[in-house]
Amino acid sequence: MATVAEIMAAMPSRFNAEAAGDLNATVLFNLAGDGGGVWHVRIDDGECMVNEGPTEDPTATIMMEAEDYAAMVTGELNAINAFMTGKVRVEGDLNTVMKFQSIFM
Repeated sequence: MATVAEIMAAMPSRFNAEAAGDLNATVLFNLAGDGGGVWHVRIDDGECMVNEGPTEDPTATIMMEAEDYAAMVTGELNAINAFMTGKVRVEGDLNTVMKFQSIFM
C-alpha cells in the first residue's frame, strides 16, 4: 500500500481539471497515526497544489487515521462507509470534500 506522503505527492498528476470546473478551495488533511501528518491541497483556477503543513482558513478539514486514508484512496475502504462509521471527520464545507472525490483519477 502506498504511503500517505506518496499519495499526496501524486495528487497533482491525478488531478482532473475538467472535473474540477470552477472549484476554488483548500482542503486540509489532518492524518493521525503512523505515516500521518498534515497537508493542504489547494484547487485554484484549474490547478492543484499540494503542500505539507497547515494552512489558514481551509474550505474544509478532513481528519482521520493515515492508514484509513491510504485504504480509502486505494479503494480498500469505501469513503461513504468510512464517513458513516466515524472513521472520517469533516469540518467545514462537506460539499467540497464530496467534490474532491470526483476530481482525482
